[in-house]
Amino acid sequence: MNENKKAPRRVAQTVINSLKGGVVPRIGLPYITVGRKNEIEALLHDVEIISEGGASFRFIVGRYGSGKSFLLQTMRNYVMDRGFIVADADLSPERRLQGTRGQGLATYRELIGNLSTKTKPEGGALGLILDRWINAVRSDAARESGLLPDDPALAELVDRKIFSVTNEMSELVHGFEFARLLSLYYHAYLDGDDELKAKVTRWFRGEYSLKREAREELGVNVIVTDDDWYEYLKLFAVFFRKAGYTGLYVMIDELVNIYKIPNTVTRQYNYEKLLTMYNDCLQGKARYMGFLMGATPQAIEDRRRGVFSYEALGSRLSEGKFSRPGARDLLAPVIRLDPLTAEEMLVLCEKLAAMHADLYGQKPTLTTEDLGAFIRIEYERVGADLNITPREVIRDFIELLDLLYQHPGTDAAAILDSPEFSYAKSGAVSDEADDGFVEFSI
Repeated sequence: MNENKKAPRRVAQTVINSLKGGVVPRIGLPYITVGRKNEIEALLHDVEIISEGGASFRFIVGRYGSGKSFLLQTMRNYVMDRGFIVADADLSPERRLQGTRGQGLATYRELIGNLSTKTKPEGGALGLILDRWINAVRSDAARESGLLPDDPALAELVDRKIFSVTNEMSELVHGFEFARLLSLYYHAYLDGDDELKAKVTRWFRGEYSLKREAREELGVNVIVTDDDWYEYLKLFAVFFRKAGYTGLYVMIDELVNIYKIPNTVTRQYNYEKLLTMYNDCLQGKARYMGFLMGATPQAIEDRRRGVFSYEALGSRLSEGKFSRPGARDLLAPVIRLDPLTAEEMLVLCEKLAAMHADLYGQKPTLTTEDLGAFIRIEYERVGADLNITPREVIRDFIELLDLLYQHPGTDAAAILDSPEFSYAKSGAVSDEADDGFVEFSI
């Protein structure tokens, strides 16, 4: 995809700067995607199931810098192209799945605040989605009936269509209140009541902290809380489908922050919530919804503090006897990322070299021999077979490209053969690395 096309300069600048800074770019991924074909195909199979009314729940597991965040972002772009709404969030000490001080609700607020569509990929799409739904219902009603926009009969027909949608929603848990709020938003839209629209949107975002306030302003007796926020995600998934989208794809990274919770009881409550979500998706209680979660091996497999410490999850997610590196079962709930091969990294470096040259208006300065020498040096370092990650290789490579651009007379071979490059930059990150290391992956 986009293999023979040049990235626009704005996109190229974002990609190069992000990669050099150790973070995953939100745009431009198709221009540099290498490897992970089998993993992407497995996840896209899930996407087909979701689009037909099913649900999926997957964990992407790999060391820091091994490919989790990049794969998550790649899937984000794929599913938005297929008409999905994406909600994404990184867990943190303030954002968990469950908490006593609103940490679960904080995750919900982050997810709803980051709602993204193909036409609004930067997030904040909730208002756009609601308005698009209302306009679509009105257009369908006008087309089916042949009535003019100002005909009172059309307004009645639209009311009936809105009611049919909200009536179906009311059969779900908390669906009655959710449907009432959708109806309130619709009538506020018709009346041009922006204040009421803002209040309904605020409720959907989980920003009401008191039931009394919600009852006085909106006439509903419930608010989104730490205990039930996930139920509203299920409602949103069904509503988005009725609003003309394919479904809802939820992406949660940094699951390691649950592993880091020092209190055993609090940690177990979070794993219990995780189990509920997992069971719902696999048992058919959730519809038109997929979950993709990023975690390190330690955060999953540690029997003392990781996901596997919660026996009900450990028994469900443990790898079978036949799966092994190089021959993983990619249809299992947990997808373990094997390292990119040296050949795949060479292709990636070629793509980055071409992008860097286009960005700065010059011809590529590295020969095929230079690229081969760079990859060979990176992969021949002590411990590289176990510890090298794309993050480190890419940052080294972009630094090399920047140096050659800034110092035109510099010989690439001289830099590659220098002791500083060959020996001093061997700080590979192991699984025991500082948990606070900034997450980045390719």
